[in-house]
Amino acid sequence: MTAVSLPDLCDAFGDAVTVLEPMFSDFGGVEFFGGEVVTIKCFEDNSLVAEQVALPGKGRVLVVDGGGSMRCALLGDNLAAKAADNGWAGILVYGCVRDVEILADISVGVQALAAHPRRSVKKGIGELDVPVTFAGVTIRPGDHLYADSNGVICSPQALALES
Repeated sequence: MTAVSLPDLCDAFGDAVTVLEPMFSDFGGVEFFGGEVVTIKCFEDNSLVAEQVALPGKGRVLVVDGGGSMRCALLGDNLAAKAADNGWAGILVYGCVRDVEILADISVGVQALAAHPRRSVKKGIGELDVPVTFAGVTIRPGDHLYADSNGVICSPQALALES
């Protein structure tokens, strides 16, 4: 992806983008990321996250609605490395991540609410490819999400700036 910033995209596309409430922090080794969305809705169980990052990412963004839980992490270094190896552009977690000192060196974008040292349970509970709502926005499978240190935006279609 070319060097673009969210302010550039917001200026160019105006009301065609929706801006998520500013609550996410950068944790991954890639600051700007964007792509088509795959959604997961889960609560304190990262089983579906592990399944998805093991599949070819094809430059997509995994959006994980963890219900905003601050009691465990839904992503750590092993799953982030698997996502990077499999071609995921980034992961947005409405919840926590862990192994943050290692995440910073992995070539995948990661944004989340906070860090937490405890891992999640693995009971296979969650939903894949369903609309998720958090940070004042509903994100649907197939939407396009973009994130950098300025925030996170979402659009029903891909955004590109003309050269």
